[in-house]
Amino acid sequence: MEVTLLTQQNCSFCDQAKEILDRLSPRYGFAITTLDLGSVGGQQLLERGGVMFPPGIFIDGEPFSYGRPSERKLRRELDRRSASTRRA
Repeated sequence: MEVTLLTQQNCSFCDQAKEILDRLSPRYGFAITTLDLGSVGGQQLLERGGVMFPPGIFIDGEPFSYGRPSERKLRRELDRRSASTRRA
């Protein structure tokens, strides 16, 4: 599983999202890629994913959420994806 975090400087929600992802990464075994909103790749991801403002979280290239991060919502999605991977 690959998680991409779309961030910008001086963004407290971005810092929260990074902390949550860092905490969950060992449990769910995903890699985290961080992209700055101002970069070319960040702008492309922003437009493709329909992210209105940072932070944007993408799981396996699919937009998951933007704005204030919800650890509970993220855990539910990661549990769902982990369960479907084990069944496959």
